[in-house]
Amino acid sequence: MDPLPQPPYYAVIFTSQRTPGDQGYGDMADRMVALAAGQPGYLGVESARGDDGLGITVSYWRSPEDIAAWRRHAEHKVARDTGRSDWYAHYTLRVAKVERAYAWAREDGNQDPRP
Repeated sequence: MDPLPQPPYYAVIFTSQRTPGDQGYGDMADRMVALAAGQPGYLGVESARGDDGLGITVSYWRSPEDIAAWRRHAEHKVARDTGRSDWYAHYTLRVAKVERAYAWAREDGNQDPRP
């Protein structure tokens, strides 16, 4: 398990419903994760998608300015435009400030992980 960044930081929560078929989505999704990882202020990403096509991706960023810079990235714009035309039936994006975070793992035992 990766260590959590020290709050405060920001979470971009992208919930989407995929359309049928891949249509290059998998390759582009992999490219976006790799590209985002090289951007200033990027802290990490978590993603899951169900068999029904519903997915949630949460990317973590140091500041709103870093999120805005990522939004302006030319390749990210191409991915967004293609998502609207080909890959998504609908999506919702939320930006939230993370004020507190903690983690637990089985090897930690039953102790409460909250500081």
